[in-house]
Amino acid sequence: QVQLVESGGGLVQAGDSLRLSCAASTRTFNNYAMGWFRQAPGKEREFVASINWRGTSTYYTDSVKGRFTISRDYAKTTLYLQMNSLKPEDTAVYYCAAGVDVTHPGYWGQGTQVTVSS
Repeated sequence: QVQLVESGGGLVQAGDSLRLSCAASTRTFNNYAMGWFRQAPGKEREFVASINWRGTSTYYTDSVKGRFTISRDYAKTTLYLQMNSLKPEDTAVYYCAAGVDVTHPGYWGQGTQVTVSS
């Protein structure tokens, strides 16, 4: 079964760091673009960051540029999101996604909660 499983969320204070991981169940995901999305309470899910299948291009939403870094480990079939200088407005459920076109992912993880207190 094709799966994406996120981990690494938690409760932190403003200014702290967290690293999210997304473990893919098969090496098939090494051929997909992958990304992170988030959904805050009462808001629509939004794009956070993506990385192409080769790992050569990354994209970030403006609000996280310079603070978040997306990366992938092909040997471990794992996607990461290093989040530094966290702010309360980063509080959301973070979802991992994968697909030929990551803006319209075909695969989603179950989400991991990130809560940043002020």
